Amino acid sequence: MSLRRLIVNADDFGFTRDVNRGIVEACERGILRATTLMANGDAFDDAVEQAARTPSLDVGCHLTLVGGRSVADPGKSLPGSVGELLPGLLGRWSLAALEEELSAQVEKIRAAGLRPSHVDTHKHTHLAPPVLDAVLAVAKRYGIAWVRRPFDLPLTAAAAGAPWKRRVVSRLLGGLNGRFERKLAAAGRRSTDHFAGFQITGLFRAAEIAALLRALPEGLTELMTHPGFCTAELNAAPTRLRQSRQIELEALTSPVALRAAEEAGVEITSYAALEPAR
Repeated sequence: MSLRRLIVNADDFGFTRDVNRGIVEACERGILRATTLMANGDAFDDAVEQAARTPSLDVGCHLTLVGGRSVADPGKSLPGSVGELLPGLLGRWSLAALEEELSAQVEKIRAAGLRPSHVDTHKHTHLAPPVLDAVLAVAKRYGIAWVRRPFDLPLTAAAAGAPWKRRVVSRLLGGLNGRFERKLAAAGRRSTDHFAGFQITGLFRAAEIAALLRALPEGLTELMTHPGFCTAELNAAPTRLRQSRQIELEALTSPVALRAAEEAGVEITSYAALEPAR
């Protein structure tokens, strides 16, 4: 077994059909092996169909508290941004309300015939302590073993060309890591040893992936990605990541990335292939 293992995960499965197609393409032709599904995504049904046709794609939950409609109460909209969500954590969004919304999202995914192996959050909202507590409670309730570690590797990010401002922000957020570790252990959930991708979101090409692969430390690392086909559907969607998704798709399926993983001795794996939490 390789001392360095990598899970390449695509966020936003279910966001649009062209994002779904890009994720499947990156799995079938590249180094991507896992994705996380948005229960409130406009292309949720299409994503479920794509997943059924792609058994090699490991599907988890992309728990969403920002953007789109509530799943627990479809008549309501979720906050439009992280800036709108955070004040709500002191009022409307009690721990019980958070768990209700997140549970509804997991149940919708399970009702579609999927058994998610891992969870993460849209816009990294589980950096906020109340959201992390709710995510861990829901993951434990539904027997979901793996929860994303939302703290970037500084050396890996630097090697992949992350802007210095994002590197500073990431370092500051790293102060929450101790609480994350304690809460994760108390919930009996697991996470990777390392995480990469937050600081280079929307920026990396094949060369950056190759640099990141060469810089990976020993242990298990997750790389967060956002591949997709940039079409009129995506251009009309509420996201800043448009053309960059096409570029990431090309990078993930590039011979450069495939060769770099082999030359670096990095084992590409998935959450489903790993031992579950007890």
